[in-house]
Amino acid sequence: MSDVQQTPERRRTRREIARTGALIVLAVLITLFAVLNVKEVEVNWIFGTSGAPLIVVILVSLIVGILLSYFATQLARRKR
Repeated sequence: MSDVQQTPERRRTRREIARTGALIVLAVLITLFAVLNVKEVEVNWIFGTSGAPLIVVILVSLIVGILLSYFATQLARRKR
């Protein structure tokens, strides 16, 4: 026979199920957002223009905003 002890199955809590459901809904919404924003747009840079898919422009803007917020928060904490 086997010496390995079997642990009883752990049931998921309502909170875990709700969190998983919310993450699935969020993933679907993000996917739809990306699919609906693939149109090529003209991006005006300081020294010229270029074309890029709209979703790339949105994501780059989001990342730049997150980084600026992070560094501004760090700078404010150091001044205290």
